[in-house]
Amino acid sequence: MYKRFSFLIAIGCCFQLCAQPSKIRHVVLIGCDGFGAYAVPHADMPELKKLMQNGAWSLKARAVLPSSSAVNWASILMGAGPTMHGYTEWNSVVPEIPSADTTPGGIFPSVFSLLKMQKPSASTALIFSWQGIDPLVEKGATDFRFAGNNKDDVCVDTAVVVIISQKPVLTFIHLDEPDGVGHNIGHRTKEYYEELKKVDARIGRIVAVVTEAGIADETVIIVTADHGGIHKGHGGKSLDEVLIPWILYGRGVKKNKELQTPIITYDTGATIAWLLGLKMPASWRGLPVKEAF
Repeated sequence: MYKRFSFLIAIGCCFQLCAQPSKIRHVVLIGCDGFGAYAVPHADMPELKKLMQNGAWSLKARAVLPSSSAVNWASILMGAGPTMHGYTEWNSVVPEIPSADTTPGGIFPSVFSLLKMQKPSASTALIFSWQGIDPLVEKGATDFRFAGNNKDDVCVDTAVVVIISQKPVLTFIHLDEPDGVGHNIGHRTKEYYEELKKVDARIGRIVAVVTEAGIADETVIIVTADHGGIHKGHGGKSLDEVLIPWILYGRGVKKNKELQTPIITYDTGATIAWLLGLKMPASWRGLPVKEAF
């Protein structure tokens, strides 16, 4: 009898550890292009650090190689690496390697397409500063789609309106900075850290509007990046280029929790899918970061 009771306790504990967090109805993904994890400890970013203090975080999450934009944004949204989804370059618009899996829309399944196929009534919003994001998400998977033409403040203004008016189930806001400063002036420069102050203010506006929209108690916010950088570039194998911040805040997230789970960028898509109760396809390789909850 004692052994049976112990077994039931163990099963219950396992269920608690693995069960999907309850009452999460919205996910907001904020992607900051070229934001190296190395910069966070030294940056004047009170809004971001408030999320870390009140959420779960890692500064050791890793990009896929090459540490460039399209290949990594694809991996973030598609829950798998380049050998599966096929996008392998900085500016890939079509897979250089045939995708291992495709949706009826003809591209590798993203978290947007999973949500639209499995929960057709769920609203979605895709807001991007860099045009290279557009080819990575099939048109039919988004209800609202906005290209900001490298104007981050316009993207944030748009996100504010959309979150208040539409309260999407899934919102992805791509910000082009600090990548531009990294390329034009350099990483680990005074100007790079000055730009991060602006990035922080944009993050703060998005967090604030989630509260203003009345959905903070049922939302998880994720802040991450596609890659870091070194000197005036990226794409290589140095840790400055590969290590990215990975921060979760909101419903059910542990507070001030430094994550010990090894995280690779395609775990982002898997975590979003898990939070929204979506079944992940066999072609995905990402794992939800359950330690954060």
